[in-house]
Amino acid sequence: MESQHPFIGSEAVASGAMTRHELRRYYRAIAPNVYLDKRADPSLSQRTHAAWLWSGREAVVAGLAAATLHGAKWIDDDVPVELIWHNARAPRGVTTRADLLLENESTSIAGLTVTTPERTAFDLGRRGSLGCAVARLDALAAATNGLAEAAVLELADAHPRARGLPQLRTAVHLMDAGAASPRETALRLLLIGAGHPRPHTQIPVLSPDRQRRYYLDMGWEDVKIAVEYDGDHHRSDPVQFAHDLVRSADVEERGWRLIRVAKRSRPDDVLARVQRAWLARSTLR
Repeated sequence: MESQHPFIGSEAVASGAMTRHELRRYYRAIAPNVYLDKRADPSLSQRTHAAWLWSGREAVVAGLAAATLHGAKWIDDDVPVELIWHNARAPRGVTTRADLLLENESTSIAGLTVTTPERTAFDLGRRGSLGCAVARLDALAAATNGLAEAAVLELADAHPRARGLPQLRTAVHLMDAGAASPRETALRLLLIGAGHPRPHTQIPVLSPDRQRRYYLDMGWEDVKIAVEYDGDHHRSDPVQFAHDLVRSADVEERGWRLIRVAKRSRPDDVLARVQRAWLARSTLR
């Protein structure tokens, strides 16, 4: 028995893979009758597998757990595992939903039945705040490399009575696979909410000597204004800091106005800086 994979305890004992004594001594239940090595700190992937086994291998993995299986980043290991299944008496850390699931809305990943990227987006976009929904859709779109707004909206049309459809339509329209983090998503939504044109993301820029290619987080190519979010590592890592200096010089030499934003930047200050940049560009045109 591989200790890093959840397994059904009664099946392991019945098959002779281990005794009841070994099961109790070396493993612990992380779901009813589903066990994992006592030394392991269960990841979201392991908890998802355990929840699916608990369902008798009948449930469909959905929500953030499904997004993780599709490769989406920025999802905490301790989020509840969501299953589309009829059993309402879920163990701790598992949420079950008796939602309508059409035939073409599930797929198989690593042996588990999982909602398709489009169905996963349909579920994520309807729940939580709009900003959170867009961030989750951005991460899913980046991971799946082909999640289309039209496909999600077509699925929504097949579920006209589902809750949260107005938010879903707004969220999926704002979805952008070019966002590299939830904070970049929040920054993009701040700019759009302030009335600025929707910025493009991951804008390619060559260095003046054409030897280096950079990708700007977001901005407007017609006026050459870029807004970038800098995580803490941009300042704490000397190598990254040195790279950023060269990068900024190269990009600005190509005529771009760079507006750098950090975690503690105030939204009104960010918007004021962007507005000043737009005004400065307009006077030059």
